[in-house]
Amino acid sequence: MDTETLLALVSSLTTPPIPDSPVLLDALVQSNGDVEAAVVLINSNRTGRKRKLPVNLDGWLKPQTSKHHSGRGDHDVNDDGKAKTASTSILAGTRPQSRQSSPSKPVVNLMSVLQQPPAGQNNPRLPPLMLPTPALVAQHTPCTLHLSVLPPELACRLFHTMIDASKDWKRNKWWLFDRLVESPHRTSFFARKNDGVDDDDSWQEAAQYWYNGRTTEPPEVFPAAMEEACEIIERVVNSEMRKRKRFPLEWGGTAKQGQIWRANVAASNCYQGAKEGVGFHSDQVTYLGPYPTIASLSLGTRRVFSLREVVPADETNSHRARTFNIPLPHNSLTIMHASTQEKFKHSIPPQPAIDLFRPPYPPSPASPIEPSNCRINITFRFYRPDFKPAYTPRCTCGVPTILRTDMKNREDRYWWTCYAGAQNEGKGCGFWKVMDVEAEGRGPFVGSRRALSRS
Repeated sequence: MDTETLLALVSSLTTPPIPDSPVLLDALVQSNGDVEAAVVLINSNRTGRKRKLPVNLDGWLKPQTSKHHSGRGDHDVNDDGKAKTASTSILAGTRPQSRQSSPSKPVVNLMSVLQQPPAGQNNPRLPPLMLPTPALVAQHTPCTLHLSVLPPELACRLFHTMIDASKDWKRNKWWLFDRLVESPHRTSFFARKNDGVDDDDSWQEAAQYWYNGRTTEPPEVFPAAMEEACEIIERVVNSEMRKRKRFPLEWGGTAKQGQIWRANVAASNCYQGAKEGVGFHSDQVTYLGPYPTIASLSLGTRRVFSLREVVPADETNSHRARTFNIPLPHNSLTIMHASTQEKFKHSIPPQPAIDLFRPPYPPSPASPIEPSNCRINITFRFYRPDFKPAYTPRCTCGVPTILRTDMKNREDRYWWTCYAGAQNEGKGCGFWKVMDVEAEGRGPFVGSRRALSRS
């Protein structure tokens, strides 16, 4: 079933007023493509409790099957001979049975499955706005843009280091809407030797962190050029953060040398050519905690970075969403300050064409300068000590959950949700619960924990 059909089904079963397409798509992603679970999630977000579905899904989706069903093995049979879907089991509070091994399915490029949904007809988005200068970026978004942030020689040295390393990077794969999708770019992960707060070497336990419902190989330690660049970027980020008003749920502790923010991990991406990119998304905050600050370094060919507003549910009649496009040249730093992940989604869209990047410095004195069509992106992040992997709740699948933000209600509410379906042929247990910072012992925060638990 294609994405448009799934969106139409969720829309038809949702209690009016019907949310716009981005909300419907978010609910589907959070529910691993389960239509009924997506409807329950949308309705419960409005009222704070689960509501009965207005219409039974069986009235819309009657499985073409019988007792002798010979298709996919994800249907049980009730006593009356009718097929029972795995999603029905989830809503009934039971865990769906594991699938039998199915024939291998082709891997689909993510961009072909998850296209940007059209804007609602009642409240269309404003036309995109180009933000080519740091002043315009700061004026319209919660981000700051810093050009030529590193010494030119260091920027080129780090670019060559990452280009060489990217030959061994992989494309992430996960299940979405019952399809095995593949990210359209290569990615890798790096970690420092400690968490940047108490010099505890056990931070390398995060080496086996869970990503898309599975454990990964231990990440590489920051190479020398990345470590050198990170020290400069930390100074820039901390300087900017001291100018800004802090949010109550931000990290309230101190890192080494009295810093507000310290990078202890880095996710790195390689976009080769004009067609590789990534669709609109917000970064997972499972280990970052609420209101994180993320510093994104761009090296190589110039690409456009797009930010799209997520309009709160109570503002849909008065606030029109807008997309902001920011051209990112070589050696530029975009700081996504606190509230970016809560209020915006971001992407690197494919482009009709790109200019080749010609590094001003070669990889070594004896090497020629080769033009490149690649963009290297390094996102430096602060994994908070109170959100270490050991403190992450597990769902009934036995897999660590992921932390999501309530982007549509803006009530500073976050919830833990099952993500096992990303690696289990799209099947999860449907688990989710609201994060309780007091009960879970999170913090310290900028605001007091007791005050936060009452809000």
